[in-house]
Amino acid sequence: MTITWEGAVQASRRKFGSLGQPVLMASGVLAGLIAVLAVIGPWIAPYDADATDVLAASQGPSAEHLFGTDSLGRDILSRALTGARLSLTAPALIVLISSVLGTGLAIFSAWHGGWVDRMVNRFLNVMFSVPGILVAVLASAVFGAGFWAPVIALGIVYMPYMARVVRSVALKERQRAYVESLQLAGMSSWRICVRHLAPNVLPIVVAQATYGLGAALADFAAVSFLGLGIQPPASEWGVMVSDGRSELLNGEFQQTFVAGTFIVVTVIVFNVLGAQLSTRSGGRR
Repeated sequence: MTITWEGAVQASRRKFGSLGQPVLMASGVLAGLIAVLAVIGPWIAPYDADATDVLAASQGPSAEHLFGTDSLGRDILSRALTGARLSLTAPALIVLISSVLGTGLAIFSAWHGGWVDRMVNRFLNVMFSVPGILVAVLASAVFGAGFWAPVIALGIVYMPYMARVVRSVALKERQRAYVESLQLAGMSSWRICVRHLAPNVLPIVVAQATYGLGAALADFAAVSFLGLGIQPPASEWGVMVSDGRSELLNGEFQQTFVAGTFIVVTVIVFNVLGAQLSTRSGGRR
């Protein structure tokens, strides 16, 4: 039996696709559980996240406090569960801002083409050289530490990553026959972009947004760790890692370890899920 090159490629795609399906399902389930945890976390926390107990300060894991307590006697598990909502809300808003701006700019660039597309491409190249953390730090320094300054700053900085990926897909869609048919039928450019181009690039937008959520979470936690994002006593994961620095000198690593583990696991899950979605959305085109 003769095996052609095309047959071998198709067989390998089927093989790796079947291997990737369990990874996609597992990462999707874990991402869903993390999202549910962010919603119900404050309700299932065994203690009030801000309740202090100096008599129970800096205790190790026990039956009463599964992950131990911090230097103020606050239950670490309760703070991690309560902080999940805030820790994921900020990255979700960052990704939402970057997705809306990036997708709109990409479709605008792909539709007009020519010098407009070249100018947009140069603008994106310039934006790629801007470090996100630095912009978030500068925004917090100018507008004050808190929630919105780093969220908006990181949302703008993440925009070119979304725009670059969506632009390549939108350019292909722009050249398809159905676009010319709609133009000949008298449909306006705005309606074609909103009702046809945007839905057709949505799968890659979702994949890129999912992938970017993990990076946004890590960056926002880093800003909070530096003291320029969410402020104590809020139980955000980056704040918890920052609060645990002084405890490390006394050999009390539980707060930093627990919050850091939540961050790392969440970032890995969304990165893997985004990579799987990106592979499949790219493979369909």
